[in-house]
Amino acid sequence: MTWQSKVLSLDNKNKKHIFCFVLFSLIRTFAGEMKILKWGFIGCGEVTEKKSGPAFSEVDGSSVVAVMSRHKQKAHSYAVRHGVPRWYTDAQELIDDAEVNAVYVATPPSSHATYAIMAMKAGKPVYVEKPLAASYEDCARINRVSEQTGVPCFVAYYRRYLPYFQKVKDIVDRGIIGNVVSVQVRFAVPPREQDYAKPDELPWRVQPDIAGGGYFYDLAPHQLDLLQHIFGVITEARGICSNRGGLYDAEDTVSACFEFENGVPGSGSWCFVAHESAREDRIDLIGDRGSVSFSVFDYQPIRLHTVNGEEHFAVPNPPYVQFPLIKSVIEHLQDIGLCECTSISATPVNWALDRILGKF
Repeated sequence: MTWQSKVLSLDNKNKKHIFCFVLFSLIRTFAGEMKILKWGFIGCGEVTEKKSGPAFSEVDGSSVVAVMSRHKQKAHSYAVRHGVPRWYTDAQELIDDAEVNAVYVATPPSSHATYAIMAMKAGKPVYVEKPLAASYEDCARINRVSEQTGVPCFVAYYRRYLPYFQKVKDIVDRGIIGNVVSVQVRFAVPPREQDYAKPDELPWRVQPDIAGGGYFYDLAPHQLDLLQHIFGVITEARGICSNRGGLYDAEDTVSACFEFENGVPGSGSWCFVAHESAREDRIDLIGDRGSVSFSVFDYQPIRLHTVNGEEHFAVPNPPYVQFPLIKSVIEHLQDIGLCECTSISATPVNWALDRILGKF
């Protein structure tokens, strides 16, 4: 259903509310009253280089004015390379910067709650990298402060907004594969070179006190968020976790089963110490009239199977993959749009992750 048909299906009262909202937004825009977003980045790691960072300056009325890293050289280098006017080594100083009126938290998950809460208490909206936090409890803390302060918090589950995954959702929503009866996730990759490092040199993604778990806690959130975006929140989840490779303390192999609020059952297997021959990135949605298969990280062509045969859909991504979501966040803050990728919508992912890992 298109947005036009959705509007036409509303009653007159709701149509009037939407009309007034759009009219007011247009008046503000053409009157030159569009809110200008001036972002401060807390963290300037790999994700900010291409996936997200440049996108903030690609949207009308948005720019990056400050960046922070605990490492002086890293903050200075990022600011120089990306033309950012100011840089800091202290997060509070960035948040206190009078010109900064919105904050992007791009640090490891263990500090997400701290920085997000600091920003919201200062009255500055936040965009947080995924997962929202290193635990479900920290997600709940973020949501409480957002509610108390009235300051919104958004989360970088950008795959919801990519055309590739919107195509998958459209196939399901239109009933092309019929009633979905099963969801199956399969993911396997060999160890990364850095996984063989000495214990004190291991990447933060395999340190549970920083990441919340191992690679499962880093990668599975994208998969689970997508599935919840399509089928609703996961209401039951349990798992079996193991360390089969012995390269680090965190789990490296996970098997799980779960159920969505609409009753659809799902299962998943993740292995981060697999042989190359077992490499796989695939989700199968099985319906009573067909099935659709797609990848989450490799963006292989979507494969649709129905009584009409097999079809493949290659759907390209924008140059900066977070651009569609960041644009939605900015337009929400400018009162000319609505972004639903909030901390509230992101919290069920952490609930499912923690249930699968047996954290509570």
